[in-house]
Amino acid sequence: MMEFDDNKPIYIQIADNICERILEGQYKAGDRISSVREWGATIGVNPNTVARSYELLAERGVIENSRGIGFFITRTATERIKEFERKVFLENELPSLIRKAELLEINLKEHIK
Repeated sequence: MMEFDDNKPIYIQIADNICERILEGQYKAGDRISSVREWGATIGVNPNTVARSYELLAERGVIENSRGIGFFITRTATERIKEFERKVFLENELPSLIRKAELLEINLKEHIK
């Protein structure tokens, strides 16, 4: 069972978890992932929530649906995930990190290798 954060929609957390598994090498291009029903039962959520996660991942080009066969990791999944996550980091996380460092008078250059 996954543990969920109340501050983030569950379907996004599921998609993030799958992306993390891809980046860690647990899933590789061409691998079949669990069906919506299987994944829902495994992590204890409604299959409709998992379906929404799969739709999001398909829109991002991370997985593709082979009708009647299942969902598969795309050949470009890793690159697409990194591209998306870099964009999120640069637009959302890095500016707040820099601002906090400035407020705390931390010289980031001294801490970056």
